[in-house]
Amino acid sequence: MFRSRSTSKDEQAAAAKVTAGRPETSQQPRDPQAPKGRPTPKRSEANTQRRAMASTPANRKEAAKRARETRRVDMAKQREALANGDERYLPVRDKGPVRRFARDFVDSRYSVAEFFLPLAVVILILSMVNRGAFQTYVLLAWMIVIALIVINSLITGISLKRVLKQRFPDENTRGAVAYALMRTLQMRRLRLPKPQVKRGEKPRGEKS
Repeated sequence: MFRSRSTSKDEQAAAAKVTAGRPETSQQPRDPQAPKGRPTPKRSEANTQRRAMASTPANRKEAAKRARETRRVDMAKQREALANGDERYLPVRDKGPVRRFARDFVDSRYSVAEFFLPLAVVILILSMVNRGAFQTYVLLAWMIVIALIVINSLITGISLKRVLKQRFPDENTRGAVAYALMRTLQMRRLRLPKPQVKRGEKPRGEKS
C-alpha cells in the first residue's frame, strides 16, 4: 500500500514537470508585460511597408500598365523640358553644362547652315526653269551655298572647341562640337531644346 502511494506521487510529480515544460497554448491570454520575441516596428516603418505593399503590382498586366503610365509621364516632362529648358527632365544627350553652353554658342549667332532648307527649296524651284544658261547659274548658286555652309561650320567648330577647352578644362567635351554643328542645320524656331539666348547675347555663363 505504501509503495503504491509513493509510486502515484512520483507519477504526479513527473506529469507536473512535463506540463510545466510545455509552451502556453494560443488560447491562454498572453501577459502584456512579456516580450513578443521581436521589436515592434516604428509607425513610419510600418507606413513605408504598407505603401510598398500597396504600390507593388498584383500581376503582369498591372505592372505593364504602370510602366506605360510612367513612360507617358516621363515623356510629357521631357517635352515640357525641351520647350522651357528645364534640365532636370531633358534627354541625356542634351544634359549638362557643356551641352547647354554649346547650344547657347550656336543660338547666340547666325549661321549659314540654318538657312539651308529654305535655300534648297528656292534653288530646287529655280532649277525647273529651263532657259539657256540659267541652269548653269542655278548650279553655281548651289555650289556657293554648300561652300559657305562648309566654311561657316569649320569656323564655328574650331571656335567652339577652343572656347570649350578654356571654359571646361576638366569636363568631358567629347561630342559637343558635333552636337552644336547638328544644331546649326536646324532653323532657329524649330530647334529643341528651345533657344534660351537671343542673337548677339553671350552664352549663359560666359564672361563678357
